[in-house]
Amino acid sequence: MIHDVIIVGSGAAGLTAALGLAEKLKVLVLAKGTLTGGSTAHAQGGIAAVLDAGDTFEDHIRDTMVAGAGLNRQETVEFVIERAPHAIDRLIELGVPFNTAKNADGGENLHLTREGGHSHRRIVHVDDATGWAVQSALLKAAEDHPNITLLPGRSCIDLITGRHELRYSGSGRVWGVYALDEATGKVEAHTARATVLATGGAGRVYQFSTAPRGATGDGIAMAWRAGARVSNMEMMQFHPTCLYNLEVKNFLITEAVRGEGGHLINPRSGKRFMEFYDPERLELAPRDVVARAIDSEIKRFGLDYVHLDISHQPPEFVREHFPTIYEKLMGLGIDMTRQPIPVVPAQHYTCGGVLIDLTGRTDLPGLYAVGECTESGLHGANRLASNSLLECFVFGEAAAADILDQWDAFDAPPPVKAWDESRVTNSDEEVIIKQNWTEIRRFMWNYVGIVRTTKRLERAQHRIKLLNHEVEDYYGHFRVTTDLIELRNLLQSADLIVRSALHRHESRGLHYTLDYPETLPEARDTVLVP
Repeated sequence: MIHDVIIVGSGAAGLTAALGLAEKLKVLVLAKGTLTGGSTAHAQGGIAAVLDAGDTFEDHIRDTMVAGAGLNRQETVEFVIERAPHAIDRLIELGVPFNTAKNADGGENLHLTREGGHSHRRIVHVDDATGWAVQSALLKAAEDHPNITLLPGRSCIDLITGRHELRYSGSGRVWGVYALDEATGKVEAHTARATVLATGGAGRVYQFSTAPRGATGDGIAMAWRAGARVSNMEMMQFHPTCLYNLEVKNFLITEAVRGEGGHLINPRSGKRFMEFYDPERLELAPRDVVARAIDSEIKRFGLDYVHLDISHQPPEFVREHFPTIYEKLMGLGIDMTRQPIPVVPAQHYTCGGVLIDLTGRTDLPGLYAVGECTESGLHGANRLASNSLLECFVFGEAAAADILDQWDAFDAPPPVKAWDESRVTNSDEEVIIKQNWTEIRRFMWNYVGIVRTTKRLERAQHRIKLLNHEVEDYYGHFRVTTDLIELRNLLQSADLIVRSALHRHESRGLHYTLDYPETLPEARDTVLVP
């Protein structure tokens, strides 16, 4: 079947773009693993939008710029925030059951919560599982649409460009992707007039991350290899509060627990500690501040974790606001209505990525990118809580609108080369992949984590160079598997993060280095050119 547009990724950004395009075009959505395996389904928090009478676009814009430490692009911030109420209306139309609260007149309004860095209550949510509700509604709409084909179990290897045309052109024009069918092991060439990357972030580069297993920087690495610029990859957000439990990995304790009055406590002294780091905002300081504070307490006092305590709130209030978290913790023997939750920071969000404009266009003709795999200018040096899902909806719609506007200018794809595996064999040493994956995640956590130094970054860079030779040699000799594709992309993403971090000679937002603790007067993006 011939498709007009290929979308790589089935989360909020990809499905929003698909639904916008499907009004007029045939759309193919490729997903690695399952259709619900991306980050969207895991998002506990909510979506930020100006919906309260006392709130303004100007306040939301200012909060976003303050959190982003001035590295945001003002036009992008305005573009996204002014479109937020429309995005919420569209999700309500699709059936997302946002929480409501009674107003003074006896009617109902959307229930708004508050998170760190926000000056107002402006977070709409579905209990503490907003992402799952959004994912379900978008997926149902996509499944019901006759112009959308959903194809799970496809691991994308590389973008198809002019160098893959049967009549080699060498152009940077993107014609689609080579993708591995995870069930058969065969590689297929999927071509279309336009391609949209909606592949999520690169959180799995780190040993501790709240990101799903598939967040291996695939879209960022593929775009870079094809010739697109990437920007601000050093800006990796660490969520302050991930559950510390040796049996359960990557379980996030949403920011809203602090937004609804949770205290951070040093388990040794039994005292709140945020007053020593940010006495005005305390637990509601932006994520970079809170994550560094927790990191500092853990290192200073030799702790394994700190405590997040909301047990001073009424038990029914806690259970009603955080039913998913409450049930999960009860299953682990922790009653959050009566005792504190052990937490540690973990990588949470990739603020940098493929450089795009306000239409989602990349440097490469025919290639768009949306969501966490991009650097749109919205987040700057630190993402403001609950702006991420919002970015997915706004840019998903923007990319779809631009493709429809430009459609007559897009050429039909030419014949392209089939995937060549004539010189490779099945691997007999899968252990190499596991070993290298573990090594990357360990040295990235230890050397390129919350607090950095030039020496640590150089050590990481040295290891990346050694691993590059090993992985490329392995890639050249053996048939591709999903694990090998992910390892290659993880290593490429790690390389881009370290290069960007070494390039920035200041501390700004999420990039905090002991060698350059001051913030420079002028905020500049770190842009890497292939």
